[in-house]
Amino acid sequence: MRKTAPTFDFLAIGERLRAYRMARGLRSEDIAERLEISRAAVYKLERGEIIKIETLERLAALLEVTLPMLMGVESEYHDSAVSYFERMRQLESRSTRILVNFDPISFLLTSDQYQNYLRLMLEESVPEELSGESSQRINSEVIKILAARRKLFEVHRPSILSLISLRQIEQFLHHGLVGRIGLPTGVQLERKLAARAEVERIIEVLNNDPIGVQVGIVADALPSETVQIFEEPGGQQHVAMSPFRLGQFPNVRTGIATITTSKDAVAMYRGLIERLWMTSAKGREGARLLQASLDCS
Repeated sequence: MRKTAPTFDFLAIGERLRAYRMARGLRSEDIAERLEISRAAVYKLERGEIIKIETLERLAALLEVTLPMLMGVESEYHDSAVSYFERMRQLESRSTRILVNFDPISFLLTSDQYQNYLRLMLEESVPEELSGESSQRINSEVIKILAARRKLFEVHRPSILSLISLRQIEQFLHHGLVGRIGLPTGVQLERKLAARAEVERIIEVLNNDPIGVQVGIVADALPSETVQIFEEPGGQQHVAMSPFRLGQFPNVRTGIATITTSKDAVAMYRGLIERLWMTSAKGREGARLLQASLDCS
């Protein structure tokens, strides 16, 4: 029996190439110089115009990833928030529906002001002994990618089903939008008010039930990792699991995120989200729970 040759999504390979390149702080011209090819060739590679397996092998070695990771053989791993959030942007760009569990609120559902506070939180979260050009680059790249994600979301508008933990919201309100403890009293008060504004925004979403956005408030604890399921036209699904955080005490420096198309993983995480969604408080009931947390904070 003749074996069928495996098929690969070269566009997705090009997208992963771009994400891993960004994580290593390399420009297109850096790749071109080290591989002794033209910049135009690098642009073509990132558009998925890949011909030779030898080129992929050299790229994988340069980017310090394995060839299967670069080719997306079922699972890919990211030890950088930069490459992970860039992959989020890429997957969101062609998704029709996204199922999310973030701590505490999906970035796509936050206000325009949140991004400014996040920039401050990221700066505050860096220990003094680790502050420097590398940390500044990571923070800057993450903010740039998140801004692109937000802009894309406003145009593309995939539908979103978002789970929010009531316990995490209570912690969010208690600490405020801070990157570390011990900030001046006036700053702490400002950040708590900013956190309240974000929760009030979600209450408004729950009360108004906008088209394409579904929010469920979960009384039970949610997983400590963030989870997203991306549904694409044609039935392709990715599940992404990440330790990176964009809430209070953010983390964009430490951890390993996973993105996979494994049918078992997608089915298990989809089952988890659907079970939590069924028991979550929605609409005005969810709004009342969040309002009670606001009143007690």
